[in-house]
Amino acid sequence: MSAKEQPEGAAAPPKKPSKKDQIVSLWTAGIQEVSDLAHITQSRPSYVASVLQEAGLMTGYFDLYTPSDQPMNVYSKFFTGRLGFRDEATARASLERIDQMHRQFAVAEDRAGQHHCLVMALTMFDRARWTGKGPEAEIFRKWLLERLKEAVSVALPASSPPAPPPTAPAKGRKRAPKAVEK
Repeated sequence: MSAKEQPEGAAAPPKKPSKKDQIVSLWTAGIQEVSDLAHITQSRPSYVASVLQEAGLMTGYFDLYTPSDQPMNVYSKFFTGRLGFRDEATARASLERIDQMHRQFAVAEDRAGQHHCLVMALTMFDRARWTGKGPEAEIFRKWLLERLKEAVSVALPASSPPAPPPTAPAKGRKRAPKAVEK
């Protein structure tokens, strides 16, 4: 029987709850694993988390799609509302901000701050490439590759060859005592 054929005063059939309603209801019923909620509601974990955060039921979830205006840590404030990839000019301006902060954190020897800059650049790279903005993504990719090359050159000086892998002693033999440097 269609809605037009229902007699007056008859109750309309119950409306199917939205995914948002399902997520909130399941959470309040005790299912509080984002991955479980995503599976049950056939949603992505990032969508589930955004619904729960919007409803004030959960905090502290971050992934590729978490808005940058939601603070992740003390470094987030340096990037809130300042990053984008709408076009190449916006991507370059965003990268200038990331690079400026990365250099500033390097001077202060704040490795956690530098790490956050790398995370922001990687996030912008991924967001751009997954939305089909290849040239914009390339801007972030090149910067990330340069930072990785710098990190490798600092970690492994070119003048010294890498140490050979340790070998396990033969069974039944004891290792020789290590020499103590003075």
